[in-house]
Amino acid sequence: MDSNKGIFGLFGSILRNFVLFLYALFVLFPLIWMVILSLKPDEHMVTTTFIFSPTLENFRAVFGQEGFLRSLWNNLVVSSLAVGLSLVVGVPAAYALGRYQFKGREEIAFTFLSFRFVPEILIIIPLYLIYQKLGLIESVSGLVWVYQLISLPLLIWILRGFFEDISPDIEGAAQLDGYSWWQVFFKILLPMVKPGIVAATLLGFILCWNSFTFALQLGGASMQTSTVSTTRFLASDTVHYGWVAAAALLSSLPGVILALLIQKHLVRGLSFGAVKG
Repeated sequence: MDSNKGIFGLFGSILRNFVLFLYALFVLFPLIWMVILSLKPDEHMVTTTFIFSPTLENFRAVFGQEGFLRSLWNNLVVSSLAVGLSLVVGVPAAYALGRYQFKGREEIAFTFLSFRFVPEILIIIPLYLIYQKLGLIESVSGLVWVYQLISLPLLIWILRGFFEDISPDIEGAAQLDGYSWWQVFFKILLPMVKPGIVAATLLGFILCWNSFTFALQLGGASMQTSTVSTTRFLASDTVHYGWVAAAALLSSLPGVILALLIQKHLVRGLSFGAVKG
């Protein structure tokens, strides 16, 4: 009887692992297919075969395009500055919305979140006219400010839930021990919400990095980001699928690398505290 249970247990474990493998393959297949296309030679591009001689010609062609590396750098600078500024503004705002009770608190919090609901194409025309008058077209500061519409609301909404989960008694006990409010905030509260900060920072960075409409209309030629420069491989007469796949793969690397580096805090941040209304 025990041997039968052992056999069924082993079979169940193998079946479960196989199902998980199929699910992981299904989820990762777009990325796998993009890698395959980036390594395929042109003569095998329109075929579905997985048997071919890999080549790096597509990557050489992408690196050989004038301005592509510059667009990657522009995207990295603008996204990093936007998320950094969002942290400076958003962390205190999330603390205030999560800790203090005042009239209109929920309305203000929902207003911040509602900024994420507005389609970019709906506000790009008035933004373009305002930026044109202020001389912010094709500037780093212009893209950084508009990217706040992407990262700041998400960061405030996520961190608000973390601050609400922290008991006010912790702050009171620390102040009784002689800590000032600033010391309590930086030495006690911020380390406690660190997983949330990491998760919100990564999500905000990915959203900023993938932004297309703002970068296309407000960045222009001198401040072109990698999401925009990838479209140059879509010619009017033909599409260089291998070049597009290689450029998209290179553009996705920063987010993947960042997620791998902070995956421990990311998993905790997305599963603890979370988003709550």
